Amino acid sequence: MFRKILIANRGEIAVRIIRACRDLDISPVAVYSEADTDSLHVRLADEAYLIGPAPSIESYLRIEKIINAARACGAEAIHPGYGFLAENADFAQAVLDARLTFIGPSPEAMRLMGAKTSARRVATEAGVTVVPGTTEPLESLDEARRVAAQIGYPVMLKASAGGGGKGMRFVATEEELPSAFDTAQSEAAAAFGNPEVYLEKAVERPRHIEIQIFADQHGNFVHLGERECSIQRRHQKVIEECPSPINDAALRASMGEAAIKAARAVNYVGAGTVEFLVSDRTREFFFLEMNTRLQVEHPVTELVTGFDLVREQISVALGEPLSFRQEDVSWHGHAIECRVYAEDPDSNFLPSPGRIMHLRSPSGPCVRDDSGVEAGAEVSIYYDPMISKLAAWGRTRNEAIDRLSRALDEYMVGGIKTTLPFFREIVRDAEFTNGNLDTGFISRFFERRAEAALRMKSEETDEAETTRRDMAAIAAALDYMQAQKQNSTGNQTHAQEEQQSNWRLTGRAALHRRIYE
Repeated sequence: MFRKILIANRGEIAVRIIRACRDLDISPVAVYSEADTDSLHVRLADEAYLIGPAPSIESYLRIEKIINAARACGAEAIHPGYGFLAENADFAQAVLDARLTFIGPSPEAMRLMGAKTSARRVATEAGVTVVPGTTEPLESLDEARRVAAQIGYPVMLKASAGGGGKGMRFVATEEELPSAFDTAQSEAAAAFGNPEVYLEKAVERPRHIEIQIFADQHGNFVHLGERECSIQRRHQKVIEECPSPINDAALRASMGEAAIKAARAVNYVGAGTVEFLVSDRTREFFFLEMNTRLQVEHPVTELVTGFDLVREQISVALGEPLSFRQEDVSWHGHAIECRVYAEDPDSNFLPSPGRIMHLRSPSGPCVRDDSGVEAGAEVSIYYDPMISKLAAWGRTRNEAIDRLSRALDEYMVGGIKTTLPFFREIVRDAEFTNGNLDTGFISRFFERRAEAALRMKSEETDEAETTRRDMAAIAAALDYMQAQKQNSTGNQTHAQEEQQSNWRLTGRAALHRRIYE
């Protein structure tokens, strides 16, 4: 077993890996930027090394600084987590060149599958169906125009070197292509240090379903089933669940077989995820890409299968065979995860950096909160604004939704805006609870919410108008009654006065008769 592992990452995933190291009696070592000096992952590690200023390009993306930190602390292995350098083949090679163990696939496999264009070639050669598009990075805007015209709009531009929704643009028409092309290249360069993008046909209203695979150095390949990842904002997943609401055993087996075919084609080792677009109507599926790393959403697979994927990564990196075979994998119950971001959902999910003034994390039966922050922590403008991943397990999907709903209600974050209120609405939305999911879910959710608000406003307006008319009618009735009362009183007084005058006259006449008789 390794004695010491350096974690080349930050936030909740660094905390997750630190805990796996503790379980295995391995000393965890952290790296941090100047912005993360007081971060949770720094305090939880046995050692921590400053690697540069806040911008990731000067710290978490600096290969030589991370290698130097590993050498300084005497680490035998480096775990990249996800994001940053996790899918950078040059980094993996640098780790090996430094005579350290890289906890992940080989640089060769990473180059082939980490680059989305070559991954599409590999999948095609392995007999896995892919979405129509390019298998090489686009060389120019003119080439993008030509390919888009051939396969037909709408199309997607995607970063060749990474994922997570960065460097990705939906293009509906040719007029939108120049701006989208420039933006996708800029985002890809900033996020992955590589501006290359490719183009593929946009499959409209698909489900986004991925297969978790694992392989060891002895030629054993296993899949751990699917994760439904269709609920996305800006092409980045925000809610994931295992299994998919489709929960089709035959489809799971077919997709698992296809995922393993793709992984075998590059002699893959370690944890990986093969992503597919799935037609809800026909159940056809198309290879999308492969993530050559641990996924953000791995907790839902752990909750349903019972396997610790980070622990398995470390064991496989040591050269040990997988601790389970395909026949050992079964799926028990249902798990759903929400990525809690410091973002404002009502302002198009704009980041909401700042200090967390108050934090109450949920707990209770079958609730898991993978967090990288504490009360008083600063959510920086320099990094992804995710602060935690909240997951809940249930024996059924409905039970998992109920537990997640309760956990979301318990979760309180003060000082910044978060996606918690948004998730509270989502888990109570009929389309979600019925499992009617696809990659356009969020946009239609906001449309439904806007329509409901308009209906409510219209109903309130109608009710206010009805109330106004009723009040006017009541006021008119009261005025009429008051007038009638006044008339009645006046008539009565006049009658009384007349009656009193008659009495007087009668009385006087009688008096006169008595006097003069």
